[in-house]
Amino acid sequence: MARHDILQGKVQLYKRPGGRYWQCSTSFAGRQHRATTKKEELAQAEDFAEDWYLELRGKHKRGELGKLERVAGERTFKDAAQQFLREFEVITHGERNETYVECHKRRVNKYLIPFFGKMLLSQVTSGKIVEYRIWRVEQTKAKAGKLPARSTLHQESVALRQTLKAAMRHGWLSHLPDMTEPYRKNDKISHRAWFSPEEYRQLIEATRRRAAAPLKKRWKWECEQLHDYVLFLANTGLRPDEAARLEYRDVSIVDDAATEQRILEIEVRHGKRGTGYCKSMPGAVFPFERLVARNTPKLSDRLFPKVVSGLLDKVLRELSLKFDGLGQPRTAYSLRHTYISFRLMEGADIYQIAKNCRTSVEMIEKYYASHVKNRLDTAAINVVKARSKKDAEPIMVGADGKLPTPKEKLSVGNRHSRAGQKGAKAPTKAPSLVVLKSFKGKRRPGGAGVRD
Repeated sequence: MARHDILQGKVQLYKRPGGRYWQCSTSFAGRQHRATTKKEELAQAEDFAEDWYLELRGKHKRGELGKLERVAGERTFKDAAQQFLREFEVITHGERNETYVECHKRRVNKYLIPFFGKMLLSQVTSGKIVEYRIWRVEQTKAKAGKLPARSTLHQESVALRQTLKAAMRHGWLSHLPDMTEPYRKNDKISHRAWFSPEEYRQLIEATRRRAAAPLKKRWKWECEQLHDYVLFLANTGLRPDEAARLEYRDVSIVDDAATEQRILEIEVRHGKRGTGYCKSMPGAVFPFERLVARNTPKLSDRLFPKVVSGLLDKVLRELSLKFDGLGQPRTAYSLRHTYISFRLMEGADIYQIAKNCRTSVEMIEKYYASHVKNRLDTAAINVVKARSKKDAEPIMVGADGKLPTPKEKLSVGNRHSRAGQKGAKAPTKAPSLVVLKSFKGKRRPGGAGVRD
């Protein structure tokens, strides 16, 4: 059998015994590929085989030949994910919350690597990202019977984008794919679940009763902690995770010079945005003093060493306050939203609220817009420019209270014109139209109301 090698032995040309045409073959990722050149001359068969091999290689890179394998040392998504996690944990140490870092690791290991892990980085396209979102929705719906929250998918997209950016920094990827969601409508701005003043009063009274008379005596400490927890968060605006890591040495009682009231000054050392500071409302002082008296703590002890969210959830369900009017569930985070909402309703400066809550003015305006209306100055908004007498057009009505016809208007105008001429005689009969200087805020006689 005649044989001939080209491309440094990567492609073999051969003729079967008694055959007319040259055949070509090559091996990719452990699989043998063959084709007929349908050429009798060797030179023509070599040209065909070279083009066939290059096309086959392109299909292999694009994943059109089945299982993807590394080509020319290209990295997989799993390589990029492992590199990102190693960098992220080390570089953000002390700057990012430990829980936030752990959540990112969980998203990458639990969702992103199982779906994208074996793909080459060049294969992570916009289409694959859409397929991933579909896979996540179908997976969650099959397991939990509901769709994943939009915020959950958003956080996973953030982790995916940061992984691909890590690959770009190392030269493993040339550009980021388009990660925008197709067919997506503009997000409807929804206000975050909070407690109205009446609902908040109802919650406080319920936790107070439970603290005074728990269902079982051994639960007394937990019930008292819950009552102080609710008051503390609603008067400081702390996030639940910030309050969970708060230590007694981070809190001090001071006399505020501006308000001449006792308040708490809090150093938030493990917050979402790193270290920050908070000044409480006076209503947070008594709960803190009760915590100190009840627990006789060390400076390094935490204010709330045990999670009380389960007990809070039970109280909310007993009061039918678990969900707000829009169907949004209320959690311990709703106490922070209540603090911000109450401050806006009282007319506090939005910039100062943002600083005290360690967030941005934009976020407050976006999610608490319904309460910003209490800070709008109507006198500064509803300004009406005063009209001069020259700009005011008199309104004429007939003696019977009806509006004049165009012909009557013209007749009156001609009489006044002749009366203004030198030597002209005054009209013998007074016009039958009456000039009204202003109808602002009144109704025309016999007609509809007039708006100036």
